[in-house]
Amino acid sequence: MKASPLATAPLWHLGALSLTAPVVVTWAIMACIVAASVLLTRRLALVPSKAQTVLELLVTTLDAQIRDTIESDPAPYRALIGTLFLFVLVANWSALLPGVEPPTAHIETDAALALIVLAATVYHGLRARGLRGYLATFAEPTWVMIPLNVVEQLTRTFSLVVRLFGNVMSGVFVVGIVLSLAGLLVPIPLMALDLLTGAVQAYIFAVLAMVFVGAAAGGARASAGHRAKGQP
Repeated sequence: MKASPLATAPLWHLGALSLTAPVVVTWAIMACIVAASVLLTRRLALVPSKAQTVLELLVTTLDAQIRDTIESDPAPYRALIGTLFLFVLVANWSALLPGVEPPTAHIETDAALALIVLAATVYHGLRARGLRGYLATFAEPTWVMIPLNVVEQLTRTFSLVVRLFGNVMSGVFVVGIVLSLAGLLVPIPLMALDLLTGAVQAYIFAVLAMVFVGAAAGGARASAGHRAKGQP
């Protein structure tokens, strides 16, 4: 039987579990992000260093983006959105390392990221609206829309998987073909374009996560606004 083109050959087996290259690269990326975070934040000062200034600029930019998209305090969403953006960005750019295939070029990694967004959407929806209020959103604008709203929740999660997988995989595929046909130096402009594409895809994924989470938590902001208007 012919193997699926999406299948990944295991590097080695740990009992009944198979360890594949995308899993190893994913854990390496997570370790690098954690180590960089610890190193950059362990000596924060009132008079910032250059590294701290850059870090504060990135956090401020992220907060502004979250505030503009969700129209709410960015603090509850900063860790989720920032981590998603950093992981997808580093994973996409890992394709520049010789012999490394980005984990986001494998559909199982993208599916895991999309499921994280789905779980965060449900969590923040329940946190903002409560169980009854969150379930009521599936009956908007009328109960007839319940099946469609449930399907929409699933299809937009699936769209996150397909969008990220298709764009990253196609970039790796094109660079690989050009490299095999034209030699080492010719694909360099394509690799530079792949850098830009990887950054754009990370940004799009993070923004879509903001939109989905913000839509789920929107009822709390509306209720707060109504209460504020009713106050003397």
